[in-house]
Amino acid sequence: MRILSDIISAVKKDYKITEIHTCIHWTAVSSLGCGLSSTFKGDSVPHEPVRGVGDLAKKTALEVVEYARSNNPVEASIGMAALNSLIEVDEDRCIDLNAFDILAEKARGKNVCIVGHFPFIPRMRKLAKRLWVIEKRPQEGDLPAEQAENVMPIADVVAITGTSFINNTVDELLGLCRDSFVMMVGATSPLSPVLFDYGVDMIAGSRVIDPQRAIRCISEGATFRQIRGIKHLIMKK
Repeated sequence: MRILSDIISAVKKDYKITEIHTCIHWTAVSSLGCGLSSTFKGDSVPHEPVRGVGDLAKKTALEVVEYARSNNPVEASIGMAALNSLIEVDEDRCIDLNAFDILAEKARGKNVCIVGHFPFIPRMRKLAKRLWVIEKRPQEGDLPAEQAENVMPIADVVAITGTSFINNTVDELLGLCRDSFVMMVGATSPLSPVLFDYGVDMIAGSRVIDPQRAIRCISEGATFRQIRGIKHLIMKK
């Protein structure tokens, strides 16, 4: 988890947590800002308890960030949201665009590997010369996670879900990329330039600009497309 450790080390200052909301699809933690992360439930141990429940909001954000290292997926989700709440995003390095627009431009006629079954997969299939989708829970046409080592090194364009931080695969996945354009995608993705040191070319993430509205949406069961009060940003290398 070297990449995660380096991103945590780059955080400039700790802050008190004011709120934690672990909802069905998304988790939000408020400290310096409001950070989001996908909520992972896991497969093997249903309802695995989260340590310190009831007292987490009494901790500082960096204390809760340590949960991002946990093998408990719900704890890791909370930890990643806490990390995103502390990152001071340099918007001068960002453009306000949808990730698909960039990927569509890069992927046309190329060999493309996408880690994570995103909603834009059907559109991407029409653009790419060849498309491989890697998924821990494969849908029709997807490849299982074990196939990543076979296809990622030969892809021209790679998109990796930010949830690879939660399931502790981000180091391995980035290590499989060879001379490809690499984008980290999704609201879990830390908008941290540290990722550029590990071969990422662009980070497609989100910044919460209206925490109250965003938290209300995720508390009501919002999918990503239904969340309001966020700004989609792409940080360039």
